[in-house]
Amino acid sequence: METRAPYVLIGSFVLAAILAVFGFVYWLNNTAGIGPRTNYQVQFQGPVPGLLVGAGVLFNGIRVGEVTQLGLAPDNPRFVNATISVATATPVRSDTKVGLEFQGLTGVPVVTLEGGLIIAKSGEPLTLIADASAGQSMTQAARDALRRVDTVLQDNSGPLKDTMANLKTFSDGLARNTGKIDGILAGLEKMTGGGAPAQKVTYDLRTPQNLGPAGKTLSASLAIPEPTAVAMLQTQRMLFAPVGDRPGFADFLWADSIPKLVQARLIDSFENYDIAHAPLRASDLGQADYQLLIDIRSFRIVTEGEARVEIGLSARIVDKNGKVVASRLIDTSEKLDKVEPAASVAAFDAAFARIAKELIGWTVQAV
Repeated sequence: METRAPYVLIGSFVLAAILAVFGFVYWLNNTAGIGPRTNYQVQFQGPVPGLLVGAGVLFNGIRVGEVTQLGLAPDNPRFVNATISVATATPVRSDTKVGLEFQGLTGVPVVTLEGGLIIAKSGEPLTLIADASAGQSMTQAARDALRRVDTVLQDNSGPLKDTMANLKTFSDGLARNTGKIDGILAGLEKMTGGGAPAQKVTYDLRTPQNLGPAGKTLSASLAIPEPTAVAMLQTQRMLFAPVGDRPGFADFLWADSIPKLVQARLIDSFENYDIAHAPLRASDLGQADYQLLIDIRSFRIVTEGEARVEIGLSARIVDKNGKVVASRLIDTSEKLDKVEPAASVAAFDAAFARIAKELIGWTVQAV
C-alpha cells in the first residue's frame, strides 16, 4: 500500500489540473473574459458570411467583447439574430452603429460598434439593429458596383455611340491629311527654330611625325600634366580674334577641349621622338623626376589683316621639389589662305608640328 500511495496522489493532482483547465475555458467562453459583462441582442437584416460564435466585437477599433450566440430570427428567416457580450463599461448608446468588418482582405469577420447605453424598457433585452448593408460580402458589393456601372452605360449608350463615331471621323480625317499635317509641322519648326539639332563635325589635331632623336635623348623620367588655360580656352569650339562666329564653323568641334587635346598630342610627340623614354601618364605624375608644365596663351584664328592661326605656349620644367629648372615662351603662326574648317585644321597641324619640335629639343637639353 505504501508504494501505491504516491501514484494515486500524482494521478489525483493531474486530474484536478485537467478539470481546472476545462473549467477555466468553460468560464471564459461563457463569461467572455474577465470583469463584468453586459449582453446585447444584435439583429442583422441580411446574411452575415463567415461570422462565428467567438468572433470579436470591436468598439471604435478596440476589442471589448465576443459573439456568444448566433441564430435566425424566428419571425423573419432573412434576418440573423446575434448575442454579443461586451464589457459593461463600454459606452453603448442609443445612437450606436453596428456593422460587420473583415480583418484583412480575406480575414475573419468581426462585429464593429461605433457610438456609445441603450435606453430600453425595464425587463426587456437590449437590442441593437445593424445597418442594412452590414452583412454584405465583398463579392456582393463588387456585383452591386458593376451593376451600377452597367446601368450608367445603358442609360448613356446613345451619347457614347455618337462620341465613338465622332472619334472615328476625326481619325479618318487625320489619316487623309497626314501629308498636309507634316508640312504644317515642318513650317512651324522652321518658324520657331526647332527641329533636330545639326550634326556636329569633330576635328582632331595631328601628331607630328619623323621626330626621332638626332643625338641626345631624355636622361630622366618626365611627366606632362594637363595644361592650364584661361576659361575661354576650356572649349572644343574654334576660337577667333576678333571674337565672334564665322560662317562654316557652327558645327565645328575639336575632338576634346583645347588643353586636353594639346596634352595628348604633346605626349604622342615625345613618344615619337623617343619611345624608350616616353613621358609618364597622368596617374604616374608623382613618380616622375621632372614635370613639363604648359600654360596655353593662345590657340585661335586671327582674321584681322592676313588670316592666320596662332598658337602660344608658356613652358616650365620643374623637378620633384617644385624648383623651376627652365622656362620659356613658344609662339608660332601659320598663314591661312581660306577661313574654313578643313584649311584651318591643316594650318593648326603645321603650327603645332613646329611647336612640338621646338619644345622637345628644348626639354631634352634642359633635363
